[in-house]
Parts: sequence; C-alpha cells; structure tokens
Amino acid sequence: MASKHPLRGRRRPAFERGDQHLVVVDLFAGCGGLTLGAAQAAQDHGLALSVPLAVDFEQAPVTVFKENFPKANVHVAPVESYFDGALGAKPTIAELTTREQVGDVDLLIGGPPCQGHSNLNNHTRRDDPKNRLYLRMARAAEILRPRVMVVENVPAVVHDSQQVVARTRTHLEKAGYKVAATGVELVQLGIPQTRRRHILLAVRSDALAAGLSVANLLEFAPQPTHDLRWAIGDLEHAGSERWIDAPSKMSPENQARIKWLIDEDEVNLPNDRRPECHRGDHSYVSMYGRLTWSQPAQTITSGFGSMGQGRYGHPSQPRTLTPHEAARIQGFPDYFHFDTTVTRTQLSVIIGNAVPPALSRVLTARLLETGVLGRETNARLDESA
Repeated sequence: MASKHPLRGRRRPAFERGDQHLVVVDLFAGCGGLTLGAAQAAQDHGLALSVPLAVDFEQAPVTVFKENFPKANVHVAPVESYFDGALGAKPTIAELTTREQVGDVDLLIGGPPCQGHSNLNNHTRRDDPKNRLYLRMARAAEILRPRVMVVENVPAVVHDSQQVVARTRTHLEKAGYKVAATGVELVQLGIPQTRRRHILLAVRSDALAAGLSVANLLEFAPQPTHDLRWAIGDLEHAGSERWIDAPSKMSPENQARIKWLIDEDEVNLPNDRRPECHRGDHSYVSMYGRLTWSQPAQTITSGFGSMGQGRYGHPSQPRTLTPHEAARIQGFPDYFHFDTTVTRTQLSVIIGNAVPPALSRVLTARLLETGVLGRETNARLDESA
C-alpha cells in the first residue's frame, strides 16, 4: 500500500494532545509556518505542542495562525513591545512580565522581516530599519533563556549594513549560547521550489551533549527531492467553490501569452511577446514564464498570481497558480487553512511570506533526535507530576 501523500491530508493532527509537551515561542510568526514544522516534528517524536506566545504585527496572518492553532496564545503586536530592552541590559518591566507569563521555553523561533535584505529590494537593500528587528530575537533569548533559538531569514541578511547577524551571534555567545549559521537549499529538504534561506541556530550551552557541536546540528541528511507534479499534480483540473482554488483573473494579453507558451511547448516568453517595458536585454527570463511539471517551482512570492512577477504560469492550464497550489508548493498540507476571513491580496501576501514548514520540521527533528530538545522537557514534566 502506498504511503499517504504528506500534503493532501485534510484531517489536522491533534498536535496539542499528549502528556509531554514541546514548548514553542514564535516571534514575527506570520501565519505559523515555523510553528507548524515544529509541531509536526514534535508529533513524530511523541510530544505535544504548547505555544505560550506567538506574535506578529499584522492582523491577517495572525487570523490564519489562530485558525490553525486555536490553543496557542497569539497576539497582534510589535515584537519589540514584549522585548523592549537594550541588548545586555537588565530586563524591563515588560520583559519581566513576558517571562513570567511564558515560563520555561524549549524552542524560540522567528523569521524577522526580511524585505530590506532581499536582493529584489533595490531601494533600501540591506539598510532598512526593519532589519534591526533581527536583533530582537537575541534580546528575546536573553530574557526567555530557551534551550534553543532558530532565526530564519534570506541569505542576503549576512550583508546587512548594520551587521545584525554578527551582532546577534556575539550577544548570544555572551549570554551562554553556542551559535552556528548556514544557508539552506530548501529543495534539499523536500520542498518543491528553488528557495534558499539563512538559518542561525543557538543552543544553550548546558543543552549540548559532550562531543556535539551546533554546527553538527545544521548538517541535514538530504530529503527526497520533489517536482511540481508531486506537489500539485492532483489539482490540475480540480474544481472548487473555495476561492483558494481560484486563479487570479488574467488580462486578455496575458491569456494569449500563456496560451502561446502551452501551444508551443515553451517555458520562456520571447521578447517580441513581452510588454514593451520588459523587452530588450535582461536577466528576468522567468517573468511571463511557464512552470514545468518535472522541475521544482521557482521561489513562491506574493506575486504568484501574476505572470509579470515571475515564472507562475501553470504547466498545462492557461492560468497562473492558485493560492491552494502556492501553499502546497510552500509545503503546507491541505489541513492547514488559509481561506479564513482575509482578502485575496492578504492571502497572496500571507502565503508568499510564509516560511515553508519543512525547514523547522527537519531542524526540530534533528534537535529531538540528538537530545538537545526533549530531555529537559520530559524531566520538567516528571517533576511537576
């Protein structure tokens, strides 16, 4: 009997059910991609999920987070309102209150805003005040003292003009953490898209077993690679009344472009069929392009519904990707609900900005398998029994 496809299940696992918990705090949480991956890994290892705090500045992704993790303590607020002290300073009143309310934390995770670091952002690249929010993760670790902290971002974060990664690392090491960082190709983790991310991993010194280094923990065994057909092949002709399954409306010009690509079996649109502003010598060959069943997708962004924002033409249908397909390509199973009370534009931004759950799932599993997570969790619960 073939194993069940990991993205097609519609019944949500009971992540919160169990006697022993993995306690997770998610900052800059978005819709909960990092939390979902941690929950999946915890369940695989017999632990239940507990989220005493999750925070994001935007209401729309928090709405999605709450829908999918109804028992989590989720808030719409700036992360810096919970962790407002200077690095290395004594805890503020707000930070003491946060620490008292949250309690012991196993895993602190976060994906600070990364638009300022992105190579697509030519105006404020690497010099954006939002980039300094990365440092709030270090402050949160100082206050909460989690066993492990994971910070996810774009690879270009290492070139930030304020050196946020180096400064975060320095402060964490002063606070008693062992730190390592690496770039990760998500296709190697089983995600069907070409997407690179930067991971900073900090482990409290007393959580590391003898002979184990933090750098060792970032050495992942390659997962089976998956193409686009594996991710969304079953949705090729799927009809649904849910708007998450409806593609964006296309202009007559773009309808003609995608039809031409399909009829001619081409993946790149020639210059003479592009809008005049996108002709001539350029490196953006993916724009107005068509995806290929046998390859991973390009990086999913909030523009996945527009041919003019990337290679988002469907491989066989005269349309762009639907939100459902984009979520699948990000690695979100069908039991994860995006179509709550948000607008279509918000939905595109939420999915495009989401962190693929496989990233935290693979890393959390590694931390559990090596005993970095799990041992103290279980001992703490045994003492309170």
